[in-house]
Amino acid sequence: MNIAIIGGGYAGMAAAVRLSESGIPVTVFESARQLGGRARGVAYNNTQLDNGQHLLLGCYRQTLRMIQMVGGNPETDFLRLPLQLDLHGEFSLKAPHLPAPLHLLAALARAKGLTSAARLNAVRFMLALRRINFHLPNDMTVAALLAQYGQNEHLVMKLWEPLCIAALNTPIRKASAQVLLNVLRDALNRSRADSDMLLPRINFTALFPQRASDYVERHGGRVSIACGVEALHPFEDCIEISTARGNEKFSHVICAAPPAVAAKLMRPVASLAETVAQIDSLEHQPIYTVYLQYAGNVGLPNPMLGLHQRYSQWLFDRGLIAGQHGLIAAVISAEGIHQELSQEELAQHVIAELREKFGITEQPQWHRVIAEKRATFCCSPNLQRPSQHTPLPRLLLAGDYTAGDYPATLEGAVISGLKCADALVMQPGEK
Repeated sequence: MNIAIIGGGYAGMAAAVRLSESGIPVTVFESARQLGGRARGVAYNNTQLDNGQHLLLGCYRQTLRMIQMVGGNPETDFLRLPLQLDLHGEFSLKAPHLPAPLHLLAALARAKGLTSAARLNAVRFMLALRRINFHLPNDMTVAALLAQYGQNEHLVMKLWEPLCIAALNTPIRKASAQVLLNVLRDALNRSRADSDMLLPRINFTALFPQRASDYVERHGGRVSIACGVEALHPFEDCIEISTARGNEKFSHVICAAPPAVAAKLMRPVASLAETVAQIDSLEHQPIYTVYLQYAGNVGLPNPMLGLHQRYSQWLFDRGLIAGQHGLIAAVISAEGIHQELSQEELAQHVIAELREKFGITEQPQWHRVIAEKRATFCCSPNLQRPSQHTPLPRLLLAGDYTAGDYPATLEGAVISGLKCADALVMQPGEK
């Protein structure tokens, strides 16, 4: 075997590491000048940022295992926090050190900003989900599920809607209830540590993809950056790849490029028409991240805070997380009225919210808005996502948008890459 991987994001690099571990040579083609895809490091004003302020959960076992495999250490690479949701001045929930799911039930029972009846209602809802093993006979929107279980407006606005948008990057009126239940099942129902929130202390390129690249090259593979794939040419016994540097033939190809790029590469191949149609039918949701660099003495009360009914949904104090003092990141997930604003207008709204809520009266030294307008697929009910296997046996698909239990998360991306690699590692006749 001689395998090409198109795309050096988390899905592609996870596949590359697994194949390299198995002694199979791989060549990774990445069109950008840095690895990581939609979770990558970005340098600005001599400051290391990310293209979005992502976080991991303790239940992201495959991602954490891959980070360790290539030389990372989750204990030092992350700031680990117990499950907590804090909408500044409006609502707060923090899980105590109890076994799952008691930690969540206790957190709900003690949540601040809700009436006693609302807290009891939330506990009953989680117990009901456990009774059905977090599985619905028929998928529906999250909004419909919450209405079915009598979750009132305050519960929805302060707890379930922020949780859904954070997990699925999709508004509750459009989001798949079953996919949200998959996340709740794995994060809240198995072990207490699964619900921990892991905030990276280093940028997302350094966290895994760059280490994975070094691992691949130590095992005889090749990682080519700034080298995009321009065309695929399938033959009976191989697939030829065209890049600006020439043509190369490979026994198999794993396409771990973004959905639009994957569809463009596959569109000329008639047998892939159905797969391309599935990709084309995906809707997408944005994520905006507003970085604000203040003086080093400026900060937030906690590493991560939410705001209720404001432009800023979640705020991250990079000083408390990573020692980048005075740097605050505001994250705005999913579609909304913020898309009608210019980037400068949006930044000024965030600055005003920090002044109003935290008394930060000085102006930032600089600000930077990073808008990923097609950050994730819209995770809607009964969505038919493309399989990792395509009608061409020598071509596989990896990416968080491919078939799986999870929404568009790093864990979903990594799992998809591992599935593709495992399919190629398996010997003929194995299941």
